[in-house]
Amino acid sequence: MGKKGTGGDNKKTSEKKGKGVEGVGESAVKGSKGTLKAATAVNVRHILCEKHSKATEALQKIQEGQTFNKVAQEYSEDKAKVGGSLGWMVRGSMVGPFQEAAFALTPSTVDKPIVSPLVKTNFGYHIIMVEGRR
Repeated sequence: MGKKGTGGDNKKTSEKKGKGVEGVGESAVKGSKGTLKAATAVNVRHILCEKHSKATEALQKIQEGQTFNKVAQEYSEDKAKVGGSLGWMVRGSMVGPFQEAAFALTPSTVDKPIVSPLVKTNFGYHIIMVEGRR
């Protein structure tokens, strides 16, 4: 005779992981209808700043209408100074908070970027945009 389950479906599902992402979620996915297809990779660009004040200034420039790649060249302290492009990144190849933000974003263009709020990692503060998902 087989064993019968006795209420084993009572697992907690509301636990949150990932610290350091400020407001990533539907508010960070402006313009989307809240239904992003599951993706295993994203074509991502970012701006990395060690100081919060510099990252905030860069985010403000983007919100004022400057192109993402121009702001990245001016403000980013990363090797990816060529417009901030990191290319296609797969799940598991990015640090936790960065990955959460990247996979939550709707693809956009450098001219009209949809960007993340500031994302804090051990590298500094990131502003992230996604150009494609697959």
